[in-house]
Amino acid sequence: MKFSQIAAASAVSVLALSAQASAQTQIDWWHAMGGELGTILEGITADFNAMQSDYVVVPSYRGSYTETMTGAIAAFRAGEQPDIVQVFEVGTGTMMAAEGAIVPVYQLMEQTGADFDPSAFLPAVVGYYTDPEGNMLSMPFNSSTPILYYNKDVFEAAGLDPEVAPTTWSDVEEFSRQIMESGAAECGFTTGWISWAQLENFSAWHNQPIGTLSNGFGGLETELTVNGPVQVRHWDNLARWQEEGIFQYGGPGGGADAPPAFYAGQCAMYMNSSASRAGVLANTPDFEVGFGMLPYYEDVDGAPQNSIIGGATLWVLAGGTDEEQEAVAAFFNYLSSPEVQAAWHQQTGYLPITQAAYDLSTEQGYYEANPGSEVSIQQMTLNEPTDNSRGLRFGNYVQIRNVIDEEFQRLLAGDVDGQGALDAVVERGNALIRDFEAANQ
Repeated sequence: MKFSQIAAASAVSVLALSAQASAQTQIDWWHAMGGELGTILEGITADFNAMQSDYVVVPSYRGSYTETMTGAIAAFRAGEQPDIVQVFEVGTGTMMAAEGAIVPVYQLMEQTGADFDPSAFLPAVVGYYTDPEGNMLSMPFNSSTPILYYNKDVFEAAGLDPEVAPTTWSDVEEFSRQIMESGAAECGFTTGWISWAQLENFSAWHNQPIGTLSNGFGGLETELTVNGPVQVRHWDNLARWQEEGIFQYGGPGGGADAPPAFYAGQCAMYMNSSASRAGVLANTPDFEVGFGMLPYYEDVDGAPQNSIIGGATLWVLAGGTDEEQEAVAAFFNYLSSPEVQAAWHQQTGYLPITQAAYDLSTEQGYYEANPGSEVSIQQMTLNEPTDNSRGLRFGNYVQIRNVIDEEFQRLLAGDVDGQGALDAVVERGNALIRDFEAANQ
């Protein structure tokens, strides 16, 4: 299935929705995907609407992940909620705590009698969105993990093997120094998402706990533990590397300054989402891009373990009729079909959420024709997830990520060292978790 061929039809289908809705069960889907991703998403929906006559799904872009989630919660309180809302991974705790506002996916599928097999989903993906008994709470849709991109031309100009990505942080430092000394590039590496890539995934990749109670999966009484010696060492190194010009800070949040630094050849290496692959390739026509797993410290026991996912899942909001719930179940089965998931994975760089979608992509020759496209899957499935590498589930984590950014900036400014910065993250973050716990008991 090629969504690019039917994406243009989505505009026509949207115009026809009001007429169709009178004869079909309408499902409203609020999402946070703009631009090209939004176009592909609308194409998927248009295909579903065209292939059957019982249901019609109406996608609606609602801004950023935070805006979409908070808007849906406000709409629920007003009795005007959509049927489906796309929520990013760090909103999982908030959605779980919204008792009475959601219908867990496993219950939806059971109640509607849908032909649904949870074991078909990749454990490293679905484990993030299950309850302690292993029941699926939301439907995985766009899952990604951070990987390493590097400039093969710069590597070659610096006398490095362009086919060999760095595997350890020692490699990153050594390669960066050689690149800078040769004049091939101004800096060694940059990164998007300090919180996601250089703390959350860093911890999981080194099998270090992010918090107590299995990183929050065990209950609201959890506390952050990201101020351990391995994390402190890494943040101290990032501060030192910035002073030496090896590392260039990309900014808070997603790190808006990081991609341009890599695209322009200013920095030789770049760590960000696997779903950035299409954008990276589109913006680097003048040099060849290489792909690698995240680096690790070779002297840390248990490293490398496995990385954890980002992206979002689809939550079902309560209040729908039996017919509407049946429609949502049918749409979810369509979304998770091998053909749809393989096409979504190949066009966007997001992970295939099922083994069948991965197998289909392999049969279609996608990985062979697109070197490096399998790195994210290999990294996610490198080892069976542990309590430290399954993911994280903390209340108020959107606000905690802001705290992480603030303390990292204080670190780079020289106001604190790595221990001081991460101690502050733990203290301030735990206060936010306690606020969430008090509001949801």
